[in-house]
Amino acid sequence: MNFRNRPLVRLGAAALLASGAFTALGAPAQAAGTETDLSLDVVGTRVADGAVGKLAFAKVTNKGENTPSELAVRIDVSKVDFSKVVVFPDPDCKPDSEGENPGAFTCYANEAGLPGPGETIDLPVVVFKMAESLDTAYSAPVTFTIISKDDTSKDNNTKSATVEFTKESGADLAVLADDVKNAVTIKNGKIQLAGDLHAGDTAQLIYTAWNQGDLATAGLKISVKLPKGVTFTETEDDCEYDADKTSLVCAYADAPFVPQDQDEKDGDDIVSGGRFYHLLTVGKDVKAGALTGGTVSVEPIMPAKGVTAQSTEIKNLPENMTPVNAADIDASDNTDGYAVVVAAEGGAGGGNGDGNDDGGLPVTGAKAGLIGGVGVAVLAAGGAMFLVARRRRVVLVTPGDEKPTA
Repeated sequence: MNFRNRPLVRLGAAALLASGAFTALGAPAQAAGTETDLSLDVVGTRVADGAVGKLAFAKVTNKGENTPSELAVRIDVSKVDFSKVVVFPDPDCKPDSEGENPGAFTCYANEAGLPGPGETIDLPVVVFKMAESLDTAYSAPVTFTIISKDDTSKDNNTKSATVEFTKESGADLAVLADDVKNAVTIKNGKIQLAGDLHAGDTAQLIYTAWNQGDLATAGLKISVKLPKGVTFTETEDDCEYDADKTSLVCAYADAPFVPQDQDEKDGDDIVSGGRFYHLLTVGKDVKAGALTGGTVSVEPIMPAKGVTAQSTEIKNLPENMTPVNAADIDASDNTDGYAVVVAAEGGAGGGNGDGNDDGGLPVTGAKAGLIGGVGVAVLAAGGAMFLVARRRRVVLVTPGDEKPTA
């Protein structure tokens, strides 16, 4: 399969780097005590007219009480016209055939890709045009199916989605939120991992948002809801909280996200997205287990009518410009759920564990500030896509590689 241009190379590289959770090899035999309820959802299959492609995701969530011993996802692409568009998952997934249209792919989860109770893994699916543009809108059905002997409920194992290449233009924000499993401490002005998360500890919620559409935003609005038993550790500028500090809304009116196809250079202030974080506190009386119900949602803030959308950094909004919310080309990937996983006492680490001076995230500026200077290849592959394999643990960025800009 040949990639014709830079954006497609980036999408392909993103899928390649996601191969930590799925493998072409078969899954292990079923083990005792691993029965659980797995559910499936599919998001992000609608593409803006001017975008060459995007990343969609098949999300497998464990709604039961055990970790499965095996998991595979089968993707039926037999209805897709591969002379017009291409749909393919992680390169390690096994195709039914090597022809022009493989018919279907089967993606087997390795040990790192088996979700624990309350956890979710994300299988990336690349969709892009084979031609630079399509004369008319194109759509085709794609069916995703969970395969696991451990699954106890089959009524939520299959999801059909329509891959749709529209003739509409607009921003198309997506968000991926990492499950929270580690305690953190602040040492020498940096956030450090501190082992398993226990009741009473501080944790860090990390999520990635980026623009897969064909128009730049003027900014974005972020809404975060915490699971029961968890509160925000501190308040931040640009954010409004409810009375219990269990939900917030942050408005970044002057943090533009250009389309990912236009984000061609890493390390500058023109970005298609970024990673955000908040510090959380787990209640001292919370019992061990997965605290579910947490969500992160993003909405684009578009330039006001009559004002040209900016494709460069906006440091200060013009006095005569009022950002407005606008519809997103594909709202299905604007919200992502996450779990806060609390370990039983006696496990490794904890809130008082010693941190390492290397690899911590500097505590500077707004805690939810955009970590800028990240091109789409680094963002999608290094920031968002690695959540596929590492969603079960927090990943911190290296200081100096990126800088807070909000």
